[in-house]
Amino acid sequence: MNRADAVLVDEVADWLMSRALGATVVEDLLPGCCVRLRAAGVPLWRGHVAFNTLHPLFASRTVTWRHDSDLDVVDIPHHGTDPAGWLSSPLYHLVTTGLPYLRRRLVGLRAQADFPMLEELRDAGATDYLAFAVAFADHVPGEPDTDGIVGSWATDHPNGFGDADIRALTRIQTRLAVAFKIAIKEQIARNIAVAYLGRNAGERVLAGTIRRGDGEDIHAVIWFCDLRDSTPLSSSMPRAEFFELLNRFLECMAGAVLDLDGEVLRFIGDAALAIFPFDTDQETAPADAHPCTRALAAAEDAAQRVTALNAERAEDQKPPIDFGIGLHVGDLMYGNIGSPARIEFTVIGSAANQAARIESLCKTLDTRLLISDSFAALYQGELRSLGRHALRGVEGERELFTHPVLSAAK
Repeated sequence: MNRADAVLVDEVADWLMSRALGATVVEDLLPGCCVRLRAAGVPLWRGHVAFNTLHPLFASRTVTWRHDSDLDVVDIPHHGTDPAGWLSSPLYHLVTTGLPYLRRRLVGLRAQADFPMLEELRDAGATDYLAFAVAFADHVPGEPDTDGIVGSWATDHPNGFGDADIRALTRIQTRLAVAFKIAIKEQIARNIAVAYLGRNAGERVLAGTIRRGDGEDIHAVIWFCDLRDSTPLSSSMPRAEFFELLNRFLECMAGAVLDLDGEVLRFIGDAALAIFPFDTDQETAPADAHPCTRALAAAEDAAQRVTALNAERAEDQKPPIDFGIGLHVGDLMYGNIGSPARIEFTVIGSAANQAARIESLCKTLDTRLLISDSFAALYQGELRSLGRHALRGVEGERELFTHPVLSAAK
């Protein structure tokens, strides 16, 4: 029953080490490994890997390869339920018991399908199953490993895995874990950078723009939004409830910006600062790709999201919330500021300050949206003038506009 070719298995191990040293992603590692193992004579039918990640939305990720179907990648969200029968799986058994591997023959006299998922695999055609766990750090007795990978191999060969197959798989899975560790750590670094800095700023920091003073001049639409009457709201409800409301509100605002390819730079209490940079010449960009068009579409989307949120609050007999958005266009410095040991990637410049000053007049002018004359000069759609107004700390007066859809505060 010796099928695996030792020389070809060596080549699979070398390939995995080359991936660990080079640029790779977890979605490429498992299929590349499995295809090469099949070419080396290991009768793989299915390969599966699962690992924890550090992401604001997801707790873990699973990657499943089958030679007769597409790669299946599943992100498991943070919640208290049992995703995909994890608690009753052989992989959970490995993690909690500290066993390095677990083998189950699924057909024949020695068949033992003692976990629900093994019955499913057997019914789908699997004949033999080998699960493994590789920790990325020393295991503490009595505690489950959370930093590492768990995975499994399955075959549909009538005789199951041969002895040479098992030797090849137990050797390769350690190399696979090394390559996964590098890819996972790189992905976690990217997740953290994007979650805390934004997509563009995060990529810049990972690319080396990390010193204080690193930056560049940009031209952009500046978006500044604020939750209305946040002080009385915070004093009228428990802190945890207000914290949840604030997150829901910022989700409405930031979600709308991100969906229209804007970049959220900062959350300032109950306010948010975002930009829509001019990446192409404003005169040649398609109308729906123009930064002004996207920023205004994001404002309309944010309003619809708040309407939906208020409908939920009404069902719970809770008062509605409202907001203000200021839109302005100007030149900014985009980069790192702060102390040598604690820096922040953001924008600075009078244009950002003016956007905040414009938004502060929303309540005074009884509107959800105020738009500067600089923005209006570039926007081709319909706007309504609200006259000239003084901005605090800004010399002279500026004409301000609003959009008919968002003209009145709700």
